[in-house]
Amino acid sequence: MSRCLPILISMFFGSAWAISTDVALTSAGTELHATLQVPIGTDDPPIALILGGSGPTDRDGNSVAGVTIGSYRKLADALEVAGVATLRPDKRGVGASQSSGPESQLRFNDYVKDAQAWLDWLASQKRFGQVFVIGHSEGALIGLSLLQRPVGSVAGFVSLAAPGQPLSQILRQQLLANPANPPALIAEANHVLEELSAGRTVATVSPQLAPLFRPGVQPYLISEFQVDPRTLIHELKIPVLLLQGDRDLQVTLSDAKALAAAQPKAKLVLIKGMNHVLVDAPADVPGNVSTYSRSDLPLNGTLIREISRFLLQR
Repeated sequence: MSRCLPILISMFFGSAWAISTDVALTSAGTELHATLQVPIGTDDPPIALILGGSGPTDRDGNSVAGVTIGSYRKLADALEVAGVATLRPDKRGVGASQSSGPESQLRFNDYVKDAQAWLDWLASQKRFGQVFVIGHSEGALIGLSLLQRPVGSVAGFVSLAAPGQPLSQILRQQLLANPANPPALIAEANHVLEELSAGRTVATVSPQLAPLFRPGVQPYLISEFQVDPRTLIHELKIPVLLLQGDRDLQVTLSDAKALAAAQPKAKLVLIKGMNHVLVDAPADVPGNVSTYSRSDLPLNGTLIREISRFLLQR
């Protein structure tokens, strides 16, 4: 079941007019919402489904964790200028999308099923050309998992700052790289990661690690730790664009190179100066982190050019 409600008409971006519409559908009994942004004056425009990153991330790319830069809204605006339509959902339990229940019931595959529901909705529409999937960070893992299934005529996949190894290994590296974490905390975190990777929950964690490994989120982490993006990308039969910034504090250039090695047909673009929220960032860590709340910053220009070229050349 789905419905469309016009919420914003005739917004002017550059040389094009766009219609933005709130779209709602039901996935596994949960009502989900997204913004459909369509450029006016184009026939059968290509359309990209934008899948957001980890945590409580909304359709604009913002979260309660202090990220207010609006990366996905800016990406949709830039693609609209290029003549590309976009569909960007609120994740379940975030923004206008309903929650399916307590945190402890959420699994990684729930997000994959939601993405499938949005692809099915797009397939039911007759006004668009080719369909693409764009995934950012964890959204790239969701997209890779989604595209292992029969998904019809998806023309290509764009990976933005995607992990190149299981999430458990990424978390281990991030915790170790933080000089503020004492050895005892690192040892505890490694123990928790080993247990969760083996499918076992941990009853008690220290207060410092509770935000990351609280009991309610552990079943979700167990489900996601089983996902290896290298295996998933190796199986893709559609064109792939890999984009990775060299000032990303959460995902490294080695992750992007690992994905490219697993899928040699993919196009890999390493972007100088770009960080995890897809903007140019200073070299120092505090300055880099400060960009996460800078809604005035534009997205990296190379990123926009590469995505636009990839979508329009298919």
